[in-house]
Amino acid sequence: MIGADEDPRTIELRRAVARLYRELAAHPADLPDRAVAEEELTALGVMAAAGAPEPAALRHSLLLLVGAIGSVSALALALDLLRRAIDLFGDPPPRGRG
Repeated sequence: MIGADEDPRTIELRRAVARLYRELAAHPADLPDRAVAEEELTALGVMAAAGAPEPAALRHSLLLLVGAIGSVSALALALDLLRRAIDLFGDPPPRGRG
């Protein structure tokens, strides 16, 4: 159940994680990195349930997910929604020059 004082960003993150997890579970192909993706989605779910997650940890999980399932076009929308939910927690650090 969603509390009245709960951070809307966390709510959106949980929704995006749940959607991608459902779509991954329903995807019939034998994906070599499915276990990695499922582990990262579980980690994201735990972070979201614990409260305000650390943006760097969110982005790390997102990178692992993109590496594991980013080439699966059937999951692209759900993965993009997850990226957008993670973006709600702040901009990525600026890139260094050089």
